[in-house]
Amino acid sequence: MRVRHFIVVSCCFVLFTVPLLSSSVSQNEPSMSLGHNIIIQQARPGPDRPGPPDFHLHIWPGVKSSRILDFRRVPPVAGRVVNMTKEIRDVTRDKKLWRTFFISPANNICFYGECSYYCSTEHALCGKPDQIEGSLAAFLPDLALAKRRTWRNPWRRSYHKRKKAEWEVDPDYCEEVKQSPPYDSGTRLLDIMDMTIFDFLMGNMDRHHYETFEKFGNETFIIHLDNGRGFGKHSHDELSILVPLSQCCRVKKSTHLRIQLLAKEEYKLSALMEESLQTDTLSPILIRPHLEAMDRRLRLVLQVLADCIEKEGYSNVVEDDLVTEGTNTGTVPQR
Repeated sequence: MRVRHFIVVSCCFVLFTVPLLSSSVSQNEPSMSLGHNIIIQQARPGPDRPGPPDFHLHIWPGVKSSRILDFRRVPPVAGRVVNMTKEIRDVTRDKKLWRTFFISPANNICFYGECSYYCSTEHALCGKPDQIEGSLAAFLPDLALAKRRTWRNPWRRSYHKRKKAEWEVDPDYCEEVKQSPPYDSGTRLLDIMDMTIFDFLMGNMDRHHYETFEKFGNETFIIHLDNGRGFGKHSHDELSILVPLSQCCRVKKSTHLRIQLLAKEEYKLSALMEESLQTDTLSPILIRPHLEAMDRRLRLVLQVLADCIEKEGYSNVVEDDLVTEGTNTGTVPQR
């Protein structure tokens, strides 16, 4: 077993079992700090999330898909049942959070926290009667040890009903991005393409910002945080998520080889995801249509890249990043 695989497995075991010593509300809507540098996420329902109220479980598959794609950019996450009374309300030192707890007409313990939107009694999170399922994420390392920098995604949506973002109206938008720091040097643009593929496979339209470790400047990688909007409508493939890839026509060779491998029947992405998710304490996590959607979307990614290669040539599209000795991208994907 590889060291990094052992660390992930050990970290997930801690998330399953560690006592929660404190709690405080996060400004990111469905998130809450629970001490031990652990965040609990319990996504609220919305129009893009049909089905039963277990939307927080859709955060967990992001870790699995990141590992299978060999990106490994998502902090370890585990599903867990939390006692809202003993593990959140009774241990919190956050008075603002404590004041939002209430008992519903059905005698369930509920709270809504404090955030910029959807934090009200109408959108409260309620237990049964005080047990609630959530996704626990470990943010490693601690911010005190490694500061992170937040970047605006160049392909961020306008979040406006009538106003479109620049990338939606300018087919040559990527050329402008390529000339702007930090995308004019290093691997940052290629990292954005990895993130684009990752988001498209999950159906995550909400990648408005991303983070990197501040210490390493542009010689770093993107951390794939906040994947809670993934795995919404399995019947719909949001092709606009792929616009960065179709506009820039750039991809790492390691990524291209990996997704080609995952399109093969013997290493089918959906089968690897299904097997990997069975280890979670809250399994089953994804229904069959979500898994099938990932295979379908993977074929669409490959088609976009095939069109790019036909138009611009393989060497102009696929960037060879396999110069490091011991690269293992083309081998059997790890679950």
